[in-house]
Amino acid sequence: MSKLSNNSQAMLFGLGAVLLWSTVATAFSLSLRHFSPTQLLLVANVVSLIFLIGLVIYKGEIKSLLQLARESWKSSLLFGAINPFLYYLILLQAYNTLPAQEAQAINYTWAIMLSFMAVPILKQRLKVADYIAAGACYFGVLYISTRGQIGSLEFSNISGVAFALISTIIWALYWLLNTKDKRPSLIGLTLNFTFALPIIILYAGLTGELTHWDQDGLWGAIYIGLFEMGLSFVLWNKAMKLTNNASQVANLIFLSPLLSIIWLSQFAGEPILRSTLIGLACILIGLFVQNISKKTKHST
Repeated sequence: MSKLSNNSQAMLFGLGAVLLWSTVATAFSLSLRHFSPTQLLLVANVVSLIFLIGLVIYKGEIKSLLQLARESWKSSLLFGAINPFLYYLILLQAYNTLPAQEAQAINYTWAIMLSFMAVPILKQRLKVADYIAAGACYFGVLYISTRGQIGSLEFSNISGVAFALISTIIWALYWLLNTKDKRPSLIGLTLNFTFALPIIILYAGLTGELTHWDQDGLWGAIYIGLFEMGLSFVLWNKAMKLTNNASQVANLIFLSPLLSIIWLSQFAGEPILRSTLIGLACILIGLFVQNISKKTKHST
């Protein structure tokens, strides 16, 4: 009975995280109407850092945080430079250039990118299912980026698509390097955001984006920092700790892009493009094939 209770709680926590993630594309879209990507990243990073430090203090882990800050400042600086600084800067450029529904759909191919990058980094081997999944996913990307005009290969916005694809490379690299990170997850994330902050401030200063702030973008940036970079992590982490079936919880992530398109149409005024729906369906099929392949591997 306790196991069933824990799994039920895990599903609720997982659903909470997925619901929050599904609103992020809308928050990005609305906030980028007032803030530049750099300004949005700066405010969101500060808000998230305050939340994470508060959580560390609440859990009584502040001494461990300070100790690891001294012992692992080099790795904290490296991880912080990758995520949140570089990853979110590139991702927000994609959202600033493409319709949010297209940027978020393409970003979901990071799991496929991770499989291919794991070959040289972790010395893993690809299976036939990985190639099938990649084919489906990147066909979906091509369909979205050409707005369905695959034969003509006329891209709606090649730079925006490039930003979205580069973000998947950075995110996959972050998670692959993260497999070798020995720091506790909450403390590690807090240190990443701590060491990223001066980098973001320096970059904002060099690019002249510490001035001319539009206050209308502030609430969206706070929302992103608190929920996308902060609370969602806590909920997802809690779900993974409570469940005895991680893949069942992980499958909830498939709900996020579908809900995201609905929120974008309702709150950001983005008309749902047929090409996005078809392309997203291909991407989700690819991710499903990859997921099934992993389950089969672990069960044998």
